[in-house]
Amino acid sequence: MFDPSKGARVCVIGAGSAGIAAVKVLAERGLDVDCYELSDRVGGNWVWGNSNGVSAAYKSLHINTSRQRMEFSDFPMPAHLPDFARHDQIAQYFADYVTHFRFGDRIRFHTGVTHVAPRNDGTFDVTLSTGEIVCYDAVLVANGHHWDPRLPEPMFPGASEFRGEIMHSHAYTDEAQLTGKRVVVLGMGNSAMDIAVDASYHAAQTHLSARSGVHVIPKYVWGRPYDRIGGAEWIPSFLRWPLARRLMAAATGPMSRYGLPEPDHKFAQAHPTMSSRILDRLAHGAITPVPTIDRFDGDEVVFADGRRVAADLVVFCTGYKISFPFFDPGFLDPSGDNRIGLYRRLFHPDVPGLYFIGLVQPLGAIMPIAERQAHLVADHLHGVYHLPDRRAMDREITAHRRGLERRYVASKRHTIQVDFDDYMRDLRLERQRGAARPAGLSGADYPTASVPARRQRELEVAAR
Repeated sequence: MFDPSKGARVCVIGAGSAGIAAVKVLAERGLDVDCYELSDRVGGNWVWGNSNGVSAAYKSLHINTSRQRMEFSDFPMPAHLPDFARHDQIAQYFADYVTHFRFGDRIRFHTGVTHVAPRNDGTFDVTLSTGEIVCYDAVLVANGHHWDPRLPEPMFPGASEFRGEIMHSHAYTDEAQLTGKRVVVLGMGNSAMDIAVDASYHAAQTHLSARSGVHVIPKYVWGRPYDRIGGAEWIPSFLRWPLARRLMAAATGPMSRYGLPEPDHKFAQAHPTMSSRILDRLAHGAITPVPTIDRFDGDEVVFADGRRVAADLVVFCTGYKISFPFFDPGFLDPSGDNRIGLYRRLFHPDVPGLYFIGLVQPLGAIMPIAERQAHLVADHLHGVYHLPDRRAMDREITAHRRGLERRYVASKRHTIQVDFDDYMRDLRLERQRGAARPAGLSGADYPTASVPARRQRELEVAAR
């Protein structure tokens, strides 16, 4: 059994919502944990104007998962907050979480991680932005996946000669960037809808360019937050989604009613878009829906149906790459297809002691997921949870990937997709399964220990 008094050390990369959940759980479970954060505060993506320079927050950003479904299990969000709170209210909630549980001293601000190198003895050399190199027994990666913008590939013809401005949604911060301009927004995700709505109030004209159809979910259905109707771990997905499809169809009607293309997939077969405001602005003619972009021509954008509009600003809301700049490219590089094979979306199958917290795209909130993942990691480090052998891990990874391919439309945004309630249930059951597995695994599939290598050697010596 792992004894934290023996000095094993754990590194958490990033103090965003997933990172602070991990630090809090590991510290509370008696582990020696350090967290490194490039910014001067916690909150990551939810800090508008974050000094780390990589936050995707903008002035009008609000959560699209209700606060009751987003909060940590032991720290409810204040009741006075709206159901769909603003970015600064969420950032303050995270800061209060750290203060309340008194683990702020575990976080080192203004300090990034520039390199992580696994060693032959099972430990990790972690190089900091200060130049320091610190040895750790385990590393938890919580650097998020909404910070490295992905532009269309290949880029549309004529883009390099376009006389207007082209930017990714990651560079959007407030409505002043839109004021008085002729704006084209490309994309149908949550950011695209928010930016198009902002533009409809501040720009001279707004066109929303759809590469494909999506199901738009209003934030309230029957006077309640949409995700509090039928959201529960005990409801199986084969019941949840057929009911949700009927509910959404009744709430919004066909997307073509608003001038949008009809989706070529069923509800929940692609990551949904949550917005009540976009449907209102489309219905009032404040936003003009158009097909996808075909090319640029001077100061004009030409769409697939031949329509042309003069534009001052084109905003690409085309998603993000999964990136780990602190790993050597040969070690782990998902940039080609945005895929990374992890057992239960958490454990690296080849590298003991390397975990990925919050590296999922849930139909729901990431915070409760990160909290539950962190408990599973703590169990593993304490030796009370045991992984299956390598063959079993490979089978699970392959089965999950094939399930994604069967269910979702082909897209780089769906490589890390999970259903919130199903995945939360799976994490809970996996803790039970892992606790019942034998501690030793046969063969050379995976190290026999569930604890870091340095700690395992200490246990072996003590047992002699």
